[in-house]
Amino acid sequence: MQNVNLKTLESLKSKLDGELHFNDLMRKLYATDASVYRKLPLAVALPKSKADIKLLIDFAKNHKTSLIPRTAGTSLAGQCVGEGIVVDVSKHFTRILDINESKKTVTVEPGVVRDELNNYLKPFGLFFGPNTSTSNRCMIGGMVGNNSSGTTSIQYGVTRDKVLNLKTILSDGSEVEFSSLTSGEFHKKTKLQTLEGDIYNTIFKELEPKTVQQEIKANFPKPSIHRRNTGYAIDELIKSSVFTDSDSDFNMCQLLAGSEGTLAFTTEITLQLDDLPPSESAMVALHFKSVETCLKSVSQVMQHNLHTCEMMDDTILNLTKHNKTQQENRAFIEGNPTAILMCELKADSDNELQTQIDAFLDTVKSLNLSYASPVLKGDDINKAVELRKAGLGLLGNIIGDKKAVACIEDTAVAIEDLENYISEFTVLMAAYHQNAVYYAHAGAGELHLRPILDLKQTEDVVLFRKITTDVAKLVKKYNGSMSGEHGDGIVRAEFIPLMIGEANYQILKRIKSAFDSENIFNPHKIVDAYPMDKNLRYEVDRKEPEIETLLDFSSSQGILREAEKCNGSGDCRKLPEFGGTMCPSFRATRNEKDTTRARANTLREFLTHSEKANKFNHEELKQVFDLCLSCKACASECPSSVNVASLKAEFQYQYQKANGVPFRTKLFAYNNKINGFASRVPRLTNFMFSNGFTSSIIKSIGGIAKERSIPLISIKSLDKEFNSFENKLVKENKIKEVYLFNDEFTNHLDTEIGIDAIELLSRLNYKVSIISHAESGRAMLSKGLVAEAKKMANKNISKFKKLISENTPLIGIEPSAILTFKDEYIKLADDKESAKSIAKHTFLIEEFIQQEIDLGNIISEQFTKEEKTIKFHGHCHQKALANQKSSFDVLNLPENYKVTIIPSGCCGMAGSFGYEKEHYEVSMQIGEQTLFPAVRKASKATCISANGTSCRHQIKDGTGRVAQHPISILKEALL
Repeated sequence: MQNVNLKTLESLKSKLDGELHFNDLMRKLYATDASVYRKLPLAVALPKSKADIKLLIDFAKNHKTSLIPRTAGTSLAGQCVGEGIVVDVSKHFTRILDINESKKTVTVEPGVVRDELNNYLKPFGLFFGPNTSTSNRCMIGGMVGNNSSGTTSIQYGVTRDKVLNLKTILSDGSEVEFSSLTSGEFHKKTKLQTLEGDIYNTIFKELEPKTVQQEIKANFPKPSIHRRNTGYAIDELIKSSVFTDSDSDFNMCQLLAGSEGTLAFTTEITLQLDDLPPSESAMVALHFKSVETCLKSVSQVMQHNLHTCEMMDDTILNLTKHNKTQQENRAFIEGNPTAILMCELKADSDNELQTQIDAFLDTVKSLNLSYASPVLKGDDINKAVELRKAGLGLLGNIIGDKKAVACIEDTAVAIEDLENYISEFTVLMAAYHQNAVYYAHAGAGELHLRPILDLKQTEDVVLFRKITTDVAKLVKKYNGSMSGEHGDGIVRAEFIPLMIGEANYQILKRIKSAFDSENIFNPHKIVDAYPMDKNLRYEVDRKEPEIETLLDFSSSQGILREAEKCNGSGDCRKLPEFGGTMCPSFRATRNEKDTTRARANTLREFLTHSEKANKFNHEELKQVFDLCLSCKACASECPSSVNVASLKAEFQYQYQKANGVPFRTKLFAYNNKINGFASRVPRLTNFMFSNGFTSSIIKSIGGIAKERSIPLISIKSLDKEFNSFENKLVKENKIKEVYLFNDEFTNHLDTEIGIDAIELLSRLNYKVSIISHAESGRAMLSKGLVAEAKKMANKNISKFKKLISENTPLIGIEPSAILTFKDEYIKLADDKESAKSIAKHTFLIEEFIQQEIDLGNIISEQFTKEEKTIKFHGHCHQKALANQKSSFDVLNLPENYKVTIIPSGCCGMAGSFGYEKEHYEVSMQIGEQTLFPAVRKASKATCISANGTSCRHQIKDGTGRVAQHPISILKEALL
C-alpha cells in the first residue's frame, strides 16, 4: 500500500457518486463475514455506478491496494475479508434490468437478492434454480462468485450452469462482456490488442496442449461431482469446441463463476431460468438411529426423481429445541433421531405425486434402515425446509468458546463413494476426539461436516489446520472436491495445489496474472493464499476480558459471549417480503450498520479491543445501537438467538454511567411518573397535549417529532376505576382467580381497555384481582436506566412471588410490560428462582383466554353471532416471546368473526423511538413496509386490531385509523 492517508481517501470520496467510509466503525463492521476470519479493511465503498467502480480500480492500482467485492457478506470461507477497500454493491446495484420470456433469461445487477428475483419471476412461470440456505438475503453476485448451488442442485444444477453472460470491468478499467463464443469467435478475441485479447490468448496457450488437458482431467475432481469449486474451473473450459471436437461453445463465464471476485468486477449478470417446479409437493422425512445408516440409504433413495435430499444430525436437531421459531418448525420429528434425511418429491397432480410417494416408501421399507418416515405436505414442508436452513446459524447457539467451525464443511464426493468416505471420515474425526456435526446436501454427495473447536486456544488452532489437512488428503483420495459450494476463500485456498496438482495450480496463477497483473481484485484468495490459521476473528490465547454487567448474561457465559454468538449468517438482512420482523431498521435503511449482525459484531470488537476502563464508552457503539428498536425479533428469529435488545439496554446503561443521562431520556424513562402527575388534571393536560401551540412547545422541549400526536391521559386511572368494580366482581363460584398486572400504559393512557378486560373476565366468571405494585420498568429498560428497572423488578417479584401460581396466574394487557416478567426480570431480579416461577405462570391476557378456551371454560356460544372482519397486527414482543396465535384464536371466538393476521414486522413506533424527532422518518418507513399499506387497503367496515399501545398510536398517526385491542373487541362481542 503506497501513500494512502486520510487526505487521499478524502479525495477519492469527493469523486464518488456513492459512499466511501474509513472511520473505525465501518472498518470494524466489514472486518468479518460469516467465516472465522477478521481483517480490518482500509475503507468501505458503496458505489452507485460503473464510473464509481472504475475510480476505485484506478485508485487501487495507483496506491497498490486492493478491492474486495461484497454483497450480503454471508460467505463462510473468508472471501469477503481483506486489507484493501471492501466494495459493497448490496445497496445500489440492486436492479432487475431485463427479462426475456421466450428465451427464459433474466439480466440483473449483482445486488439482487435471490428470493427477491424469484418473487419477481413467479408471474412469468419461471425461476432461478440454485437455492442456498441464505436465499432470502444472499445476492446473485455472491452466488456467481461462489458458484452456489444449494438444495435443488440435483434437479437444476449449480450457478455456473445458469450464467450466460457477464458484464465486467477488468483490472485496467475497461468494460468487457463475456458470453458464449464459437471456436472461430474465440480465436478472433485472441487477436485483440487489449487486456481482453491478452486474457483469451493466455487461456488458449495454457489449455491447448493435450498433455495439460490430460493433467487437468487426471487431477481435478470427478466430473460426476457437479458441486466442485476447487480453484478456477479450467476443467470446464477444456470441454468446449476450442479445445475438443465437441459442439459446446466456449464461455468465460464458466471460469468467472466461482472465481470469488479475483479476476474481474461484475456489474451485470444474465441468467438462464427454468420453468417453475411442479405444483404438488411432498417431503418424506426419514428418521435414523445413526449417521451411517442414513448415508447408506442415500444411493438407493436417489434412484427416485428427488428434488431435494438433505441431511441433518442430532447436534443441529437438538439446537432447534432451544430456538423459539424452530420449536414450531420441528413438530414433524418423532422421537430422538440421530439423523434425518429430508427427501422431496414433486409432481403435476395429486395422483402422480401419490404414486411417487408409494414407490419411494416401498424402497424405504425394503431398505429397513429408518425407523420413521412421516410424509409432509403444504406448509409443513416449508417449516421443515426452514428448520434445515436455520442449521447453519443454529450452530452458533453452542454456548461457550467451542464452536462448530467451517473448514471441512464443504467437501463433496461422488455418491458411490459417499458411504466409504464417511466411514473413513468418522475414523479420522474419532482420532481427533471429535464428534463432528453432519449437515449435508446428501443427494449431491456434499457434506457440511464441522469439527467443534475453540479457536481462541492455540491447541485447537493447531487442530484446525491438522484436521483440514487430513480431510483434504482424504477428499483427494476419492478424487472429490474440497470446496463444493462455499468456495475456497482463505480457509481452503491453501489446499488447492494438493487437490488439483502443482502443475494445474501454476496454470491458475498465470490465469490470475493475465486478468489482474497488479493483484488488485480480492488478492490471496484461490491463489497465493493467506495462511488458513492466521487472521482469525479472535486473538489466540488472549486473556479473556472480564466485563461486569447489571443484566445477567450468565446463560451465555457473559455479555461478550452473547455477542460472539453471532456468526455472521446475516439472517437479519432479510427483506420485509420474506416475513418475520428482524431487522426493522435494516429494512428501512438497507445499511449494514443497521443490522443485528452489525450491533453484535461492533460490541464484540469494542469489548475485546478497547483500552478504556469502561469498554462501552465509545461513540461508535452509540451510533450502531441508535436505530435498534429493541423489538426482540433477533432473540427468536436469529438462529443464534443473539438478544440485541438486552445488549442495547446494557450498553446504554454503561455508556450513560460515563456520559450522563440526557434530559429527553429521563423524560421518556420516567413518563409514568409524569403521567401520574398529569392524571390529576387530565382535561388540562389533554388540552395542552392536543392544542397546536402548546403541543408544539412540549414537542420542542422534549425533542419529539412535530408530526407526532401526543397520547392523551385517561380521565380516571385504572387504579381508581377498579375500586368502583369491587361490588361487581365475581366472589363465589368463580372458575379461577387471576391477578391483572395494571401496567403503566393501561393505567394512565388506555384505562378503557383495562375496564374492558376486567368486565370481560368478570362476566366470564373469573375473579380479577389488582394489587398495588410497581410499574413494569419497560420505559426505563428502553432508555438504559437498568438500575432503576432492576429496582422495579425486585419490587414486583417480591409483591407477586407468594400470589402467583398455576391456579392464580398473572396476566397483562400491554405486551411490552407484562412480558418483562418472562424476559428481563429473569436477568435482573435478585430472587431468580421466584422470578422464574412467576414467569412460568405469566401470560398475555389473550394467551390466558386461549388456554381457557382449550379447557372448555370459555365457549363461542357466549358471544355474538354477528359477522365482523378483523385485521390484526401483533406486538413485536408478543411475536418474539409469546405467540400471535393466541390473539388470533381469541378474536375468532365469535363464530362469525373472520380474522386475518397482517404479515407485518415491527410497526416502527417501538415505545419512544418513533416519537424522537431524529427517528421519525425511519419509524414511518418501517410502518410503510407492510403495516400501513395493509391497513389502508382494508375497508372502512373492517376492524383494525392491535394489542400494543405503541402499535395503535403508530397506526393512527400513519393511517388515521383507530385500532382496537383484541380484548375490547371481545368484550363488545360478549352476550
